[in-house]
Amino acid sequence: MSVIITLATEEHTRFAEIISEMTASASAERKTGISKRPPEMIRQKIRASKAAIALDLDNDVVAGFSYIETWGNGEFVSSSGLIVNPNYRKQQIARKIKSFLFNLARERYPNAILFGLTTSPAVMKINNELGYKVAAFSGLPDDEQFWKGCQSCVNFDILTRTKREYCLCTGMIYNPKTDN
Repeated sequence: MSVIITLATEEHTRFAEIISEMTASASAERKTGISKRPPEMIRQKIRASKAAIALDLDNDVVAGFSYIETWGNGEFVSSSGLIVNPNYRKQQIARKIKSFLFNLARERYPNAILFGLTTSPAVMKINNELGYKVAAFSGLPDDEQFWKGCQSCVNFDILTRTKREYCLCTGMIYNPKTDN
């Protein structure tokens, strides 16, 4: 099996439905809340050159996917939508995708604060290894479009009830000014 991590290109838009289905399945399986990623949204991230894809070249199968997005006029960059095909888990693919996107974000937005939200202990560990630190939600962007993305999560009511101070997700940030 030959899995590569690469910047997704137009040719990878054909996998958008599969990536969307993998995300929905993982959300249902974990019951922890993963925001929905419709196929068209995935295509947009790919076309904007903001997505990393892990491909099993031998079998033409998506092994994983994630993307970056800017918020607050480029002051913040999130790494979002990390998903690994169940058949490819426990092979360090999530770590490789996160590392790829971390480097991409640092290259494209060297002064931006990198951040993510997750309920996954494994992702928290990877983020920690990359230099992210746990952060209060008040340290995340106040951009309404960012928080709108949480609406499709099963835990959105918690976020709303607490006026965006708490949720089941953990916020993590990497600040290039203090975390180098």
